[in-house]
This record gives sequence, structure tokens and C-alpha cells, in this order.
Amino acid sequence: MTVWNVEKNAEAKTMVITAEFKASITNVWQLWADPRLLERWWGPPGFPATFEHHDLTPGGTITYFMSGPDGGARFDGTWNVDTSIGTFSDVKDTSGNFVGYRIQEQLASIGANTAVGRTPKVTGSLMIAGTKVTTVDITADLTALQSDDNQRDNQLRNNGIQTNQFPSATFKLTSPIDLGSIPADGKEISATASGQLTLHGVTKDVQIALKAKLSGSTIVVTGSLPIVLADYSIDKPNSFKVLSIADNGTMELQLFFTHT
Repeated sequence: MTVWNVEKNAEAKTMVITAEFKASITNVWQLWADPRLLERWWGPPGFPATFEHHDLTPGGTITYFMSGPDGGARFDGTWNVDTSIGTFSDVKDTSGNFVGYRIQEQLASIGANTAVGRTPKVTGSLMIAGTKVTTVDITADLTALQSDDNQRDNQLRNNGIQTNQFPSATFKLTSPIDLGSIPADGKEISATASGQLTLHGVTKDVQIALKAKLSGSTIVVTGSLPIVLADYSIDKPNSFKVLSIADNGTMELQLFFTHT
């Protein structure tokens, strides 16, 4: 291919390329119309492009990212919690995003039991620059917490974490997470997120143990954090069904991020 001229108009958002191809018009058109073919030549050697959205129609849009030799450019930028991934039909459905709790209790009817509650209503984002996660900002809507017991869920509205009074929990990263290197697709890595957790109106410095994995165009993050109820001024909820509740539990999370 010999390029004779390139005309760019930033205001009109157009670029006209005049070139000579030793191929038929149909074959040349396919080099642009087929994103998999376009990926073979779009970009300088060593910096391949990956097209995530390709709508080659009037008014359509095309989005892609270019990776350097170390793959870093693929990750740079903002990644948002993608609420379109997975579902949440009940607390046992773990195909989508959730933040939740796990705590031991003694029930009058069956004895020892592990109470698990989760909310699928999670929003937020993280930002990556090179091999570091520089910002993380997550908000969980606790009014949507759901367990296997409606009475337990209703109790938490005015007792325990009191979701009617404290409807959300937030986490903000206070120190960058250094990944060291760009992980390969499908490889799970471990990391620690240092930041501030606000729960029940109380903000504490915490370190959350995380596992993360790139799966295609999605970053999957899971993690957990021990929670001492008294640290967040949480009184144990009580009812005639519950004989006792442990002094501490675990916050659990699973989040799916996609690049903006």
C-alpha cells in the first residue's frame, strides 16, 4: 500500500486517506470493514490494536485500544463496575457483582448457622496507569442486601447495620496498588488494597486482600475483609429466633470491571 495523502479535520472529526492498493475494491473494503482484518495492520509494528466496538456505518463509532510490547496500554485508563454482567436472582447467584457479609449465628431452631447477605447494587470505578492501580472508588447500596431470610433482611433496616439510617458503604483507595507487571490474560494475581472503608457511618483505614484476573476485556476482582462489629459501632441485632451472633464477620465482594 502506497499512501499518497492524509487530510485531517479535527473540527469535523474526519480523516481522508488517499492510497494505492494492489487489490480489488472489495478486498480493500474488507480490510476496513472486518475488525479482525483491521487489527492485523492498524498501528505500528509491535503495537497491535484490539477493536472492542466496530460500527462502520454513517454516524457509527469504533473503539479500540493499542498495546505496547509489554501490553501496558491495554490497561491504562478508567475501568467501571459493569452492572450488565451476570445476574442476581438470590444470595446463591454469584454470576454478577455483589458486596456482602458473612457471619456466624446461633438460631433457636437449628443451632449454628452461617448468615450470608449480598447486595448486587454496586457502582464505582478504578483507574490504571502503567502497572499501578492509582484510584479505586466503590459504593454499595446496603438497602438492597438480601439473604435467605426476609426477617433477617428486615431486621437490618433498623438494627445492626441500620440500612435505613446508613444506606450505603464506600471504599476509597488511599495508596496505589503496584502490580509489578502486566498480568497475562486468564492469570489470577493477588494484591492488597489499602484505603478507607465507611460502614455504618464510621470510616476506618483497612487493607483488603484481593484476587484479580483479566478475562478477555473484563477485570474480575474478588476479595474479603474481616469486620469487627464494635469497630463500626454496630450493635448485634436480636430477635426471638436468634440466640446469639458472633462479634465479627467478613465483608465479601465480587466485581466485574470493563474499560471505558
